[in-house]
Amino acid sequence: MKILAINWLDRLNPQAGGAEVHFFEIFKRLVERGHEVTLVVSGWDGAPATETVDGLEIVRCGSRYSFAVKGRAAIRKVLKNKDFDVVVEDINKIPLYSPTLTDLPVYVIIPHLFGTTAFTQAPFPVAATVWLSERPIPRVYRKSAFHVISKSTRDDIVGRGVRPDLVRVIYPGVDFDWLTPAPEVGRAELPTFLYTGRLQKYKGVETAIRGLNEAKKRLGGAKLQVAGAGDDRARLEKVTRSLGIVDLVEFLGYVSEEKKRELMRRAWAVVFPSAKEGWGITNIEAAACGTPAIASNSPGLRETAIDGKTGVLVEHGDVGAMAGAMVNFGSDPELVEKLGANARTFAEEFSWKKAADQTEQHLLQTISN
Repeated sequence: MKILAINWLDRLNPQAGGAEVHFFEIFKRLVERGHEVTLVVSGWDGAPATETVDGLEIVRCGSRYSFAVKGRAAIRKVLKNKDFDVVVEDINKIPLYSPTLTDLPVYVIIPHLFGTTAFTQAPFPVAATVWLSERPIPRVYRKSAFHVISKSTRDDIVGRGVRPDLVRVIYPGVDFDWLTPAPEVGRAELPTFLYTGRLQKYKGVETAIRGLNEAKKRLGGAKLQVAGAGDDRARLEKVTRSLGIVDLVEFLGYVSEEKKRELMRRAWAVVFPSAKEGWGITNIEAAACGTPAIASNSPGLRETAIDGKTGVLVEHGDVGAMAGAMVNFGSDPELVEKLGANARTFAEEFSWKKAADQTEQHLLQTISN
């Protein structure tokens, strides 16, 4: 297959997150199988306009904020200069409405849509733009195939008007050969909780910070590590200072995959207090390391943290519930290890090879229809 793919970011972008991990883990495997992939994405200061990454031919234009305007022209140019069998659009920001640019079959990947969650993350004009941009999806992509990464996202887009027969759930994978428990390393000495991911308001990291502030009084000492970058970092640091717990909350910024694995192995639990996710890959990565999760009972996350088995679900934004879960883990190392062992078994159900196999089959079916 000759595939033209569209995404807002590539995995080298400093703002890249789980959606980019998901895309590259699947499509680099398709390239290894002999398929050709050209990916149109936004750029950043100092980024080359073209580059080959994991075998994918990358074409960058504009920036994270101008891609909605400049991306369509770049897509037209690539379509004019090269023949393709299918267009793949990964909608994890604002859709570019690719069916209006081509007569080729369109294959849509949706980690999740923001819906009204956008209003908790961005200023009203930006949030309204995101919300409004999602509303035409069922109509504009009415002939497209949909690849979603969770049942929650499937139910969401079907509820918006996408035909159920066009939608296939293909779960992401995890590299459970590399992400493994390390009993010889052991947990951190103090009860330590870890958030890893982009720092954006809807991710709910403030709930974890405030939860730790309450939990520390009952635990006699605890720590929260925050790994990742994003627009919300300055505000979160201000919250931490206002609570007087700067010595208990460590902002690590961007960390390497090796460092992230070390942090996950040492943590007593990862925390993922987001309002809404497509899947919650951090929970599965931590699970592969034998570490349970404390997550919001939110779409996507409730499929990657199984309440009472591989972690604990708390109501989104409930600081008291977050603190209670931290206390339960922090005061019971045996519970941490029990749920961590269950989590590892659960993580082994998901592989990137399986995700790539199912995506390849679905793409071929889309082209043949």
